[in-house]
Amino acid sequence: MKNQLFLLSFIPAVAYWYLETHYTLEVALIGGIILGLLEMFLEKKLTGHVHTLSKLNISLIVVLGLISLFAKEGIWFKLQPTLTGISVASFFLYKKVRGHSLMMEMMTDMKQMSPLPIEVYKIMEWHICLFLIGFAAFMGKVALTETTANWLFWKTGGFYIVFGCFMVFEMIFLQWYLRRKR
Repeated sequence: MKNQLFLLSFIPAVAYWYLETHYTLEVALIGGIILGLLEMFLEKKLTGHVHTLSKLNISLIVVLGLISLFAKEGIWFKLQPTLTGISVASFFLYKKVRGHSLMMEMMTDMKQMSPLPIEVYKIMEWHICLFLIGFAAFMGKVALTETTANWLFWKTGGFYIVFGCFMVFEMIFLQWYLRRKR
């Protein structure tokens, strides 16, 4: 069950798309906000805690949903993936500037041994940061120029498809990098 919890994050976006298609913008925004809060409640109930990234996403859903309600414009709600991507990329950049590796810190916290040298994690984090900035920019364009149905695809399944492709190329690059270092 815990492996499928990432599907909870789809609930507000799918609800927003459905409600916007069949009802008014206000109904869609209120539904998206309520289901964002429900997502946080379910994550807490099912796992015993709410991840920091979930808190960020849900906070953005609520704040941007409220801005959209007052502005009577759904674009603000649809900018949530853009702002999440920029926020996470900024955190990676902050760690990089400080000379730290988020992945190494997480392994240390979980008391796991690192199978790779620290510089490999730093390279991977830099590439993920660039990916997130690029995808955030793409999602901003999608939010501004595409339909809600297209936005929904790229916010949910499209992200995982693109990220999976990115990780395949990243693993190929890291294997090449490690062979060259020997």
